[in-house]
Formats: sequence, structure tokens, C-alpha cells
Amino acid sequence: MAGFDKRITDYAQALEGLTDGMTILVGGFGLCGIPENLINQLYQQKTRDLTVVSNNCGIDGFGLGRLLEDHQIRKMVASYVGENALFEQQLLNQDIEVELTPQGNLAEKIRAGGAGIPAFFTATGYGTPVAEGKEVREFDGQHYVLEQAIRGDFALIKGWKADRYGNVIYRHTARNFNPLMATAGKVTVVEVEEIVDGALDPDQVHTPGIYVDRLICGQFEKRIEKRTTRDH
Repeated sequence: MAGFDKRITDYAQALEGLTDGMTILVGGFGLCGIPENLINQLYQQKTRDLTVVSNNCGIDGFGLGRLLEDHQIRKMVASYVGENALFEQQLLNQDIEVELTPQGNLAEKIRAGGAGIPAFFTATGYGTPVAEGKEVREFDGQHYVLEQAIRGDFALIKGWKADRYGNVIYRHTARNFNPLMATAGKVTVVEVEEIVDGALDPDQVHTPGIYVDRLICGQFEKRIEKRTTRDH
């Protein structure tokens, strides 16, 4: 079974073959479940001209927000701008191309990409700027917009536990976009907090190892987003 062992120990090796101009799927929601060490490796490699697909773009100075500092991201496909002031500034200054996508559409576009479905119709976004330039059809008296699936050259995923064969378990809400994206990358790289001895119980596995190309165990800062309020 040695040929099925997905484990590697070096982050540079984890992103071997990831070059300028590629499309990268990055798991996470806010700061929850982001592959922070793989993102840091991207930052250190200074890989540029990237199209990044993720729920948002991290925060200033952490997560995907680091890649904005040296303008490594050419295009961002996301659901919201969120708490990142630099992201907002670059968007308003047109320094970065941003494709804002309804969150359900984004999830389904990635799921479809992983399932080999090239496109699908959805009612979400009809009659709004989201539908501009896209095919619209009517089914049973309701209008639907054609949305194309998303696939990536690389998918960067954060898991909780895995076995050597690349079977992955996520923890609570850190699951978010990760399982979908793991299926939709030509090369899927997963970093986890623990690689167990032996094999995981198949009934507990969220992402089967068949989708995983490389697996690395890392240490994580796990920052937590906090709500800031003021007295009126």
C-alpha cells in the first residue's frame, strides 16, 4: 500500500507545480477552516497573477489577506469583501478583479465542478447584475440563470484528522467549503492537525483519499474573528 501513502513533510513540496497565473481553490469561511500554512507558502513563493476562489479574502495581514500585500492575486471569486480593508481598497481602486457570487451559487459551482457537471440553472440572481451576460431560461413559469461550474488547478484544503491514505475528517464548522473544493482541484493538497496511525473508520470520513494528492501535517495559529462594538 506504499503507493497510496499521500504524506509529505515539506510545504514547498506541497505546492510543487503551482505556478503564476493558475486558478486556486482555497477552503475556509472567514478564518474558520482556512489552510493558513499553505497560504503562507504561497506568500513566500511570491506566486503571482493568481485567480483565487474562496468564500472571502481573509483579513488584513492574515490568511488570503497576505497575498494582497504584494498584489499576488489578479482575480478574486468570492461571496463577500468582509473585514479586509486592503481588499476593499483594491476593489474600489480597481487594482484587483472581483467576481462577487451569491454564496449558494459559489458552493454549487464548485460542487458541480467536482462532479463533472459543466453548468447548471439556478433562480438565484435573476433580474440582478449577477445575471448580466448569462443565458436565462424559463422553466414552469420561473426564470433561471445558467451558471458555469468552477474547477481549479490546485485546491488548498484544511482538515482536522487524516490517515496516510488521504482520507480526511473535518471538525465542526471548519468543514464549510473544504469538502466541495477538495473534489474540484486538479491537484488537491490537504493540511491537517493530525495524521493518525492506521486507517480512519470509513463511516467517519468526509473526504475520501481518492480526491487527495498530497497530505501534510502542520501547526496552526487558528485566529478567531471577533465582533467589535462601540457605545452610542
